[in-house]
Amino acid sequence: MAGKPASDQDRVAKQNQDYQAPGRAVGIAAMLSLVAFTAAFMTYQSTLLVEEPAVSLSAAGSGSSRFLADQAYLAADDLLGFVEIPAGEFTMGSNPLRDRMAYENERWSANQRQGRVQLPSYFIGRFEVTNAQFAAFLEATNAAMLAQFTERLAEGSTDEASADLPVTGITLPQMLGYARWLDAQLRESASTPAALREALESGARVTLPNEAEWEKAARGADGRVFPWGMDPSQAFANFGTSGLQPVGAIACDTCSYGLADMAGNAWELTRSPLRDYPFELELDATSLLSADSLWVMRGGSYSDGINNVRTAVRGAVDPSVRNQTIGFRLAISHL
Repeated sequence: MAGKPASDQDRVAKQNQDYQAPGRAVGIAAMLSLVAFTAAFMTYQSTLLVEEPAVSLSAAGSGSSRFLADQAYLAADDLLGFVEIPAGEFTMGSNPLRDRMAYENERWSANQRQGRVQLPSYFIGRFEVTNAQFAAFLEATNAAMLAQFTERLAEGSTDEASADLPVTGITLPQMLGYARWLDAQLRESASTPAALREALESGARVTLPNEAEWEKAARGADGRVFPWGMDPSQAFANFGTSGLQPVGAIACDTCSYGLADMAGNAWELTRSPLRDYPFELELDATSLLSADSLWVMRGGSYSDGINNVRTAVRGAVDPSVRNQTIGFRLAISHL
């Protein structure tokens, strides 16, 4: 991809001027058009990794002082980088009257543009999972994968900042493997913050957020179009550029719940299979998936335009895909 445009403000303004909101009649074709770009991923994702991926701490570097080397490179704050999202309802989906970039698959139903979803309280990661964090998992569990991931990182960068880049190029099962491993570490560690320990002991688990948990965290209680508010801006997110940035590198004091990179940087896979709205918690949690199921990813990436970094955008991908624009963040959830 080419470098960053000469004028970000001009580019964003032009995208909004040129954009034509899809009509309702587009139906399922509009829904699939949003995720059609994943087919392009398939054509080159096999070149990103030859074998199963892995990461080494030596390749990733030590990371910045924002992360704790003696605690699996989790964030150096009171909750190890997790943020509590309070229980309550939020508005899910898009209203084209408020967001003219809305896609058809963001519509709640034939008769309703948006819906209300009630969620219990949960925790979500302030940052996307980093190379160093995933490396700690591989160092403890899979030396062969660690060696391969070391080579991939070394080829991409020798900079210490690579430790704090979002980990990408891994599959959904590998993301879930990291989540299960971290769940066990937090349960066993005497250093686990009391609030996280209480949640885990009451039945919560470390996992990926479902798409409702992700969207509530991204848009807050006021139904914002972007994590920072209603208006497009390139001041608060890494999109329309040529590469990843370290997690949290772009400050966003106005972003929902103080979370970083909920727009741009890397797409974030969720644990929800792609299906038409309305979103139903019980169906999402218990559905049986077919072999060709796609899984929802949210937030857009560094290579996307403004329309794909909105809080309601729903992309999707095969769980076996490994791509340099797709990463994840964690949740501690009772669902």
